[in-house]
Amino acid sequence: MASSSVPSSNSDRPARPNLVFRQLRGARSPGEFAAAVRRAAHEIGERVSCDARYVHRVETGEIRCPNYAYERVFLHMFPGRTLTDLGFAPRSSVRGRGARQAECGDPSPTAHLPGPADATSDTGETGGAPDPYREPRDPYDTHDNYEESDVLRRAFMTGGATVAAASLGPLGFARDASAAQRSVRRAGASDAGALEEAVRRIRLLDDRHGADGLYRRAAAPLRAAYALLDAGTSRQRTAERLYSGAGELAISVGWLAHDSGRFDDARSHYAEALATARVTGDAGLEAHAFCNTAFLARDAGRPREAVRAAQAAQRAARPLGSPRLMSLLALREAGGWAGLADRAGCEQALARAQAYFERGPSEADPEWMTFYGEAELEGLEAQCWSMLGDWPRAARHARRAAELQDPHFTRNIALYTAELADDLARGGRPDEAATAGMRVLDLLNEVQSSRVQSMLAGTARVLLPHRRASGVSAFLDRHASLPRGV
Repeated sequence: MASSSVPSSNSDRPARPNLVFRQLRGARSPGEFAAAVRRAAHEIGERVSCDARYVHRVETGEIRCPNYAYERVFLHMFPGRTLTDLGFAPRSSVRGRGARQAECGDPSPTAHLPGPADATSDTGETGGAPDPYREPRDPYDTHDNYEESDVLRRAFMTGGATVAAASLGPLGFARDASAAQRSVRRAGASDAGALEEAVRRIRLLDDRHGADGLYRRAAAPLRAAYALLDAGTSRQRTAERLYSGAGELAISVGWLAHDSGRFDDARSHYAEALATARVTGDAGLEAHAFCNTAFLARDAGRPREAVRAAQAAQRAARPLGSPRLMSLLALREAGGWAGLADRAGCEQALARAQAYFERGPSEADPEWMTFYGEAELEGLEAQCWSMLGDWPRAARHARRAAELQDPHFTRNIALYTAELADDLARGGRPDEAATAGMRVLDLLNEVQSSRVQSMLAGTARVLLPHRRASGVSAFLDRHASLPRGV
């Protein structure tokens, strides 16, 4: 996601709360209102990635006027009103390109992955307001002429040459990379091995415990990884391992950010991994980065971007010879089509995913795909049917996913069971939903995942009118008694 924190000439002016917008939200939570905004955008064919944070920024006055995409959505939601009727400042009062970017909210509907600046100005030839209809550069073009300079400067210059490989540590974690600072010698095979082990350990801990408690701790080894790249190595094979390991670590840390609800951070980490892949010509890493970008785009309410990223991932992955990888990428595409309410497109992608999966595992399957088995296939298909509103079908797949999952993947068991509970609740089976929800609550002592917690909170809201159904009251009371943030 493009930055919306560009300084403006008016940045020293205290923000004025938008009380009108707060009143329009009513009793809905910021998250619920953000979901309503996304639904309204879908109704008129717009793309906005509205979340609770965006709503908070509007209400506190940090966003003085919305960008053009949000303007169209808000005027659709509240017909007959103008921007000023909604509590926003007139667009003419927000002067200058920097002010528009900082104060008119999140990026334009054509915002794309961090990377090169567009060849044309977003202010237009006349220097006026950004043209909302200008077509952007395709961020999922996989041709070799893609420039990565801005991303590379971030990726390979952040750590400098003083962060030690020791900060990767035996477990791949250091609470503070500066604690291990020293002059870094040229990196060797042992450093590449430590980096690869750090990636494995992060994935292992995420499988068991979820992302929330890991994200901050994983930042230090990521900085150390890029410092190793900056230090250089004399062996080509070692260099390849270091680049691949750093890219995979960026994706792993991005996933921790993604799963703990830090979507902007996740987008940045995935973009760094993509830049690393492009520099080294690593098709496997490129496919992985696009795979996760597609998943993030779907979760952030950008389904068309999810489709394009998944298709780019498939183009990169096709020569690798891994049917299981192609199966997962087809599922990522299916999720995008489901988000667009395109049932036919979703069903076609699901059929490809199943056909690829049935070819079985192969030696070409990437190491990071150890999580992908029949349980994950069922779980991702359940999410597709849920987005399409086919609750009985979604529940069948979610139940099967939870039953098939290896006990080692505690987080995924919690995720699939939370999906099952939500599908049952929305499908009119509150008693069964409460039972499944209780199972998720039992797992929260081991799992820290904002995704799971958010799903369970949504289920609780759906079940509120059914408190008298068997088991529902007990579930709601237990859920309400959870400590804040759990």
